[in-house]
Amino acid sequence: MDAKYEALFTPWKIGNVEIKNRIVMCPMGGTSLFGWMEHTGNHFDREAARFFIEKAKNNVGLIIPGIAPIKSTFMNQWLYQNKKMFEELKVFMDEIHGYGARLFVQITAGMGRSWAIPTSMVALHNAPVLRDIIKPIINIPYQSASPSPLPSRWSDKMTTRAMTVKEIEEIVDAFAKTAVLCREAGVDGVEVHAVHEGYLLDQFSMEYTNKRTDQYGGSFENRYRFAVDIVKAIKTACGADYPVSLRYSVVSKVKDFGVGAVPGEEYTEIGRDMEESEKAARYLQDAGYDMLNADNGSYDSWYWAHPPMYMPLNCNLEDVAHIKKFVDIPVVCAGRMEPEAGAQAIAEGKIDAMGVARQFLADDQWVSKLIENRMEDIRPCICCHNACFNMAHYKGVANAQTIYDASHIARCALDPRVMQSDKYKLIPAGKKKKIAVIGGGIGGMEAAIVAARRGHTVALYEKSDRLGGVFIAAAALSFKEKDRALIAWYDREIRKYPIELHLNTEVRGLEELDADEIIIATGAAPNRLPVPGAERGIEAVDFLLGKKPAGEKPLIVGGGLTGCEIAYELFLQGKRPTIVEMQNDLIVSDKVCLANSSFLRDFFSANQVPVYLETRIAEIGENSVTAVDRNGKIFTLEADSVILSVGYHPAPMARKGRRIHIVGDAYRVGSLRTVIWRAWDVAMKL
Repeated sequence: MDAKYEALFTPWKIGNVEIKNRIVMCPMGGTSLFGWMEHTGNHFDREAARFFIEKAKNNVGLIIPGIAPIKSTFMNQWLYQNKKMFEELKVFMDEIHGYGARLFVQITAGMGRSWAIPTSMVALHNAPVLRDIIKPIINIPYQSASPSPLPSRWSDKMTTRAMTVKEIEEIVDAFAKTAVLCREAGVDGVEVHAVHEGYLLDQFSMEYTNKRTDQYGGSFENRYRFAVDIVKAIKTACGADYPVSLRYSVVSKVKDFGVGAVPGEEYTEIGRDMEESEKAARYLQDAGYDMLNADNGSYDSWYWAHPPMYMPLNCNLEDVAHIKKFVDIPVVCAGRMEPEAGAQAIAEGKIDAMGVARQFLADDQWVSKLIENRMEDIRPCICCHNACFNMAHYKGVANAQTIYDASHIARCALDPRVMQSDKYKLIPAGKKKKIAVIGGGIGGMEAAIVAARRGHTVALYEKSDRLGGVFIAAAALSFKEKDRALIAWYDREIRKYPIELHLNTEVRGLEELDADEIIIATGAAPNRLPVPGAERGIEAVDFLLGKKPAGEKPLIVGGGLTGCEIAYELFLQGKRPTIVEMQNDLIVSDKVCLANSSFLRDFFSANQVPVYLETRIAEIGENSVTAVDRNGKIFTLEADSVILSVGYHPAPMARKGRRIHIVGDAYRVGSLRTVIWRAWDVAMKL
């Protein structure tokens, strides 16, 4: 192991519990040991258990599974009522301890206005008769209950109700009862979720979301009373020595309901500012909390707690290091943490441990690889949220996530086996075949690797001189360092297997291939903009690859993810981009998480980047474009270059047949999740 990482592998304590190293696997929704939403009630989740055993085997110090709702999402069951699952938990804890890891169970009081209500349920919420009929199955008013009547983060058609004092008292009591069962099952501690990320306890703590006039609102002490009552109840029930961690947001980074503050922006904080946080951290410690598991942000500024690739590496470290000065208990920092920065901060006493979450989805062996000095073998998390937390939101749509996806979060776009081991697995092929893969993009490489690992003889043909396909263009932007690392990882990974690589080789006809099965991964082609002057436009891929530069005042035709990322890059370069989009929102897609899309919306707004929605381009001229708004008004926009980002369509070199299989964007234009999972779907069946 490189000496610069040594501080990560020193022991530390939370209360009286010693942790062997300073790498904390932070909680991720969907990885609860008590299930998530895939069953009607609480249960011991064996898939999650297998998931965490692998992490324990691979040298994680402290594991914190995803949130366990104190009352189940469906069927309204209190967590402590299912005694059987705690008996199963005890056996699991014995195994976890056998690998030297420690584990805290995270319990949530609720989500309040941050509950990501699916669009289909908004209508149910607003129909009292139907809402009451389905209450025994899912009690929407309870799930979204908040400190005060508040606008839902997800739907402008929904106002949450105020939680009653009786409900608060029931939750406090349930925390204590659940913590006792955890302690008896051998769980090393519990984590209270959360004065963090704008969840229920956080909403109680902040003036902009707490308008109560009873003992749980108004003064500082009243606003933090709910969180204090919980830790005191746990300590009373379990003993003062039983560790209780708190998930904690140092600063909220919120300007208004649904509007966050991007890095570097000057703004007025309406949530918890640093001055209050200094006081709150000490107050919560004195109430009994033994650790702060910290970062920044709320659902109104979600990109701080769930940083996309646009956020800086180690984006929360400065604020978390500051708050450690005001407490005596351990402080963990999470948020795009890099091992070198984490180790240095620990060595300097700025934090006590490094929190990491989604990197464990992309590569569950990354800690072992770091110890073994195999950093180049770590598959990087690219912060896409395509599968781990793919809750999408845009104008007119609350949460576009399907019910199936909502019940199966905490999966990984880069590895479909994560939390899906029953569905995706490597089984040796019954009959070894010759497989030809045409196209060396991500889909082609993934299909080739899976087929080779199953025992097939594989040859991969790529017409260019390098592997990566269109993802090379996608990774070219300055903030896509993890995408570039992923391409490099694939290039190394594919050479570990007996795969014949044929670069600079264009396959013109399938008949020339000596293969039993052929996988087509030839990608997609750009859509054309059917307007006069379209030939003057620069295709997005040509810009990304540096073939055609943009001017000082570029106009991007098409918002969406690619168009917005190009505009963001151009702004970072000091240029003055303009975006023209036909839809009523910048990113209208069920494939882009709100954490990612809200950053781009907030960034353009904060930096006054001109955005024209519900507007189409009628003509592209020499130094301007003619645009038409939704009312038919025609106007001119100045532009010294026009970049076209109007989507793509599949471009397979052959149709699907008896021995022909299509993967990647050649099959359906999508995301890395759809590309990689499709590659597995095909390669597992060959």
